[in-house]
Amino acid sequence: MAEAVRLAVHVTPKAGRDEVVGWRGSELQVRVTSAPEGGKASAAVCAVIAASLGVPKRDVRIDRGQTSRHKLVAIDGVDAARLREAFGEPEPGLF
Repeated sequence: MAEAVRLAVHVTPKAGRDEVVGWRGSELQVRVTSAPEGGKASAAVCAVIAASLGVPKRDVRIDRGQTSRHKLVAIDGVDAARLREAFGEPEPGLF
């Protein structure tokens, strides 16, 4: 099995809608409607990223930062080129 691709994510919980906003420096900014309690926001982040990439939710997991706004997300079944296609390039020179 190929190594999972890792993606730095900045999460805004309790937002108006679930969405990938774009790059915030080197982190992908994701907004979710779920509150940050009981892992609900983390699960919502995985679901939003999976939907954006067209992969099953089981292929997206939180590697680090389960209770933080700054998370490291691991994604199976995609490569760096697919991430760039879905989310664009990170903003250079920030963070």
